[in-house]
Amino acid sequence: MHAVMDPSLTARRIRVRRAFHRGMMAGMVAVGLWHGQALAAPPAGMAAHRAVYDLALSAVGNGDVVTAEGRLTFVLSDMCTAWSTQQQLHVRTVGRGGDEHDSDSDYAVLEDKDGSSLIFRADQSENGQSSPRIAGEAHMRPSGGRVHYTAPSVHDVALPAGTLFPVAHTTSVIAAGQAGRTEIAPPLFDGTVETGALNTYVLLLAREAPPVATPFAALAPLGAQRVHIAYYNPTTRDMGPIFEQGMRYFTNGVADRLDLDFGQFRLAGTLREFRLLPVPDHCPASAPLSPQHQPL
Repeated sequence: MHAVMDPSLTARRIRVRRAFHRGMMAGMVAVGLWHGQALAAPPAGMAAHRAVYDLALSAVGNGDVVTAEGRLTFVLSDMCTAWSTQQQLHVRTVGRGGDEHDSDSDYAVLEDKDGSSLIFRADQSENGQSSPRIAGEAHMRPSGGRVHYTAPSVHDVALPAGTLFPVAHTTSVIAAGQAGRTEIAPPLFDGTVETGALNTYVLLLAREAPPVATPFAALAPLGAQRVHIAYYNPTTRDMGPIFEQGMRYFTNGVADRLDLDFGQFRLAGTLREFRLLPVPDHCPASAPLSPQHQPL
């Protein structure tokens, strides 16, 4: 779920903004997602839902941004053999010189529940000007996988063995916390960069036993855990993460108390609207293809 902004006053700012947008896109995709290959038994009761987050400035660094605010809308729908994810993000920033920038992103994926394939599309615009779309399809086998990009250019990239798609990645995070682990580092492919998989480093922090303090009755009886995730692009020479985020995950995959660190500034995300979505009344008996039967 995620992202966009590319205001460009100088060549350096262009590079900084592009890194910011890609990192923002890559990071936010993970929030609220959940299914697939896990490091332990997957958490029970995963819930399709719609969530809306208000984003407010929590800190500024040495960059150009002095104020920022936004809103994130995330929808996960159960499609029987796949999860359909849609995310819209709007962020407004003001620079030290008073220049204002409105950034919008629209991200959508269809991910097989067995973790074998992902169809993805990511659009972003800044001040009404659209950036090139990123789109394509990826497939995974136990030995590795491949992504076929159809936009902004047609090309293929190999994915290393163990790469998880967004929903599977978050399931791994939640399951690892329930298993008592303190850190994991699974690679992630979410379709937000043109270079293939990202490396992630996940810290599993404090756990909260139910009842959990939350204004939403459906979430209060669930356990929760704070996590911190850093995202790295292995194809660049940058040693630092392109994006970092923290959140509190409930055991059904819903996230709140977001902390989004873009380097130049940080946004705090508050869950303002939340509702569970219905599950399909009837799904076909046939299971989705396993990874070894998916074409590469």
